[in-house]
Amino acid sequence: MNTDFPFSSRRSPVVCLHGCVASSQPLASSVGLEVLKCGGNAADAAVAVAAALAVTEPCSTGPGGDAFCLFYDGNTGEIRGINGSGRSPRAQTLDFLERCGYSAEAPPSEFDALNVTVPGAPACWVDTFELFGSYKLSLQEVLSGAVELAEVGFPVTEVTAHHWAKSAATLRDAGKELGGDLMIDGHAPKCGQVFKNPALARTLKELGEHGKPAFYKGRVAQAIIDVINQKGGVMTLEDLSSHESEVVTPISTEYKGVRLWEMPPNSQGLAALLLLNILENFPQLRAVGHNSSDYIHVLVEAVRLAITDALRYLGDPGHAAIPLEALLHKSYSYQKAQHISIDKAMEQVEPGLMTGNDTVYFCVIDNEGNACSFVNSTYMGFGTGLVPKDCGFSLQNRGANFSLCRNHINCIAGGKRPYHTIIPALLTNSPAKSQKPQLLAALGVMGAFMQPQGHIQVLLNMLEFGMNPQQALDAPRVYVHYDQKRDHWLINLEEGVNEKVAEELRRKGHKVNWPVTGHKRSQFGRGQIITVGDWWNPSVTHTDRSSRVLWAGSDPRADGCAQGY
Repeated sequence: MNTDFPFSSRRSPVVCLHGCVASSQPLASSVGLEVLKCGGNAADAAVAVAAALAVTEPCSTGPGGDAFCLFYDGNTGEIRGINGSGRSPRAQTLDFLERCGYSAEAPPSEFDALNVTVPGAPACWVDTFELFGSYKLSLQEVLSGAVELAEVGFPVTEVTAHHWAKSAATLRDAGKELGGDLMIDGHAPKCGQVFKNPALARTLKELGEHGKPAFYKGRVAQAIIDVINQKGGVMTLEDLSSHESEVVTPISTEYKGVRLWEMPPNSQGLAALLLLNILENFPQLRAVGHNSSDYIHVLVEAVRLAITDALRYLGDPGHAAIPLEALLHKSYSYQKAQHISIDKAMEQVEPGLMTGNDTVYFCVIDNEGNACSFVNSTYMGFGTGLVPKDCGFSLQNRGANFSLCRNHINCIAGGKRPYHTIIPALLTNSPAKSQKPQLLAALGVMGAFMQPQGHIQVLLNMLEFGMNPQQALDAPRVYVHYDQKRDHWLINLEEGVNEKVAEELRRKGHKVNWPVTGHKRSQFGRGQIITVGDWWNPSVTHTDRSSRVLWAGSDPRADGCAQGY
């Protein structure tokens, strides 16, 4: 097998009329498409895909993690969201952690049982099905495809096999062992090896038969508490049984006649909107050219400003007031944009902690015009690597994203949700108040703090540079992050960006890592896009356009595909 992982093939966008699914696993996309063909809608299919990905890509997602959902109602044009992120145990206060000897300078290990927050994904799946589903299928029927994959087995795909082994090795290096349900004779499965997970099949069957109580009470709940408490955690059965998803109103901003919709805090959707608002003050982006040094320079500077604000202001709105209206006001982004010079990198823009990576993003649009944009994650690979007995999934380590600084908005507290990196997105037109918004796309790019950067890069690839959804995902990307150890911002440029661009960025004062190749490309995230019509194509006139045609792309950095009918 070629370990260099070159991108040596190309894809056309998937085009179809009736329904479309795009995910990071072909088998999961097939499961979702089958639900659509059986009469289910976008929400039904999204839940089916979420469960199938939990089976086929457990190193990124599963019932032990969190989820967020954005749903567009094709009939009314209403957009609603479900915040499926879990809270910290009530007993896990800052005082408790300090008594245990932990501090901001010396927090618990990322994989410690103290970093398990209540898994919100199963509740989000059930709530998505109950609030937005078609009611033509039962929850058992929706989950049946995932159950079959877990029982019969499936061949592990190439990229997933790499990350499965890497995540297991990372846990081992930290003195942790991944639970046996997720290994084959103590080893991560290889590419093409058939993996079965009968324990997860049982968990999913019970969820389909009994709904949320099957997970948050009874056998599974007790197994979760047992493994956490055995490893020093303080979660209780009451922490689990009291969990509820939150139905939320999405936040949005307008850019050149379209409106981008994101999840509100504690999600970092705000970061994507801040970034887009700042970039709106640079109308020359198209003229300077895609991935030119000037384009990347402005993008990077805007990312630094947006991420810094997000880390300063984002937390659980149930524990602190967040000035959303002021932050999203166009005058605020105009003021921020004034800090950006075309010729020179800014100095002293310092964010807080930036960690985490593995997540899955997927989207579905059905023949009634409904759309579901969905993201599910266990945070860092397998999260803590703790696997509740006979349950078939690992528990997330989302609590590692809390701050242990007492006055920080994201400071740990009992029953609190952390700053959350995972964000789904929807794109509509920007209609008059009396009109319903028209859906243009469901889109997302997973990858921790890459996510808002990825959302905006693929969106601008379509809006500014006329790329179709597949081209927008194929194009080389940029990832900006703050290197804590070296105390500076670093620009990571994917292979395909010109070497001269890297040199010009260095002359502007940036620290640049070029080229990023092979499996290290995973830092640029893995995205999926489905558009309604080809509004991104500048050569097609309005009269030639068919808004009924769905166009879809799937990220080459993952194993997945888009499928339609």
